Amino acid sequence: MGPLNGIVIADFSRVLAGPYATMMLADMGAQVIKIERPGVGDDTRSWGPPFNEQGMSTYFAGVNRNKKTLEIDLSSEEGRAQARKIALKADILVENFRPGTMQRMGLDYETLSKENEGLIYASLSGFGSGEGADIGGYDLMVQAVGGLMSINGEKDRPVKVGVALVDVLTGLHMGMGILAALNSRHSTGKGQNIEINLLHTLLSSLANQASAYVGAGVIGKAMGNTHPSISPYQVFKTKEGDLAIAAGNDSLYRRTCKVLNMPELIEDERFITNSDRVAHREELAAIIEGALQEKTAHEWFSELRTAGVPAGPVNNIKQAFEFAESLGLDPIVEVEGMRSVRNPINFSDTPIEYHSAPQKLGNQAFQ
Repeated sequence: MGPLNGIVIADFSRVLAGPYATMMLADMGAQVIKIERPGVGDDTRSWGPPFNEQGMSTYFAGVNRNKKTLEIDLSSEEGRAQARKIALKADILVENFRPGTMQRMGLDYETLSKENEGLIYASLSGFGSGEGADIGGYDLMVQAVGGLMSINGEKDRPVKVGVALVDVLTGLHMGMGILAALNSRHSTGKGQNIEINLLHTLLSSLANQASAYVGAGVIGKAMGNTHPSISPYQVFKTKEGDLAIAAGNDSLYRRTCKVLNMPELIEDERFITNSDRVAHREELAAIIEGALQEKTAHEWFSELRTAGVPAGPVNNIKQAFEFAESLGLDPIVEVEGMRSVRNPINFSDTPIEYHSAPQKLGNQAFQ
């Protein structure tokens, strides 16, 4: 049994952030009841192509395994009563409606907690429940207004990250908050209301870039595949293919120089310390890239790996999965005939469970 066996989650969320969080919790053994609109379901059911062999949107399938789908018309009194019944029996409720929507339906935390004192109620929004409540929270626009686009891509050409990263990060933060609230409930017997929004999550997740601004007033900018504070830490062209080298300290830099058969760079005054190398980043990059033209990315990867230098070829998605498989990580699982990406968490005593594939609408497996 998973570590969350016996925990019941009423999942009113849709699209990515909420469903990703609840799938992670379902993988850990929680029973997740996914509430969907009759005949329509989660928005992502129609987000395709691609569709898998079962005819299901792969977007939807990617974040909805291990859940029981229940179609409920929340616009009707009967539907709201049914949803309320489920919520009052749940340990956790997750929702990402526009702020105020659940309150209008009588499904808000204040109302439900009067009868379900232990309820942990997690609300997700784009920009909070205050001044930003009216702004729709789609990942693309959050990447734009939250600063991520401004530091991604090449100079003067902001580019979004190739996956809805803010949604995923928000789902992970929400899951962490839920687990913390569960732990608190063990001692207090009481649940609590958790609020999380995409913008706050992104600002926190900007990490060193955010800290540079908050602590030193430095506004980050797009630098392509280079790093503002480390060198060499970027992607280089080789004889064949691109290679990422992450020499994050002086020792790794020296090892890189030796593998490239350029020991003279170790004592070059321009490159002795990391700060020196950052100041002369373009000069160092040109020298390294010139040396890399002698071999392919895979050949250099083999040599750098042997020397203990973090490096690797730039893979496409297929190659990335093949690489994980070559390391014995088994990144793909099959659940009821449907292939899915393995949960990355490994428990020694309470393993992750894969017991049901994402359900089609109309399959009322939960009553």
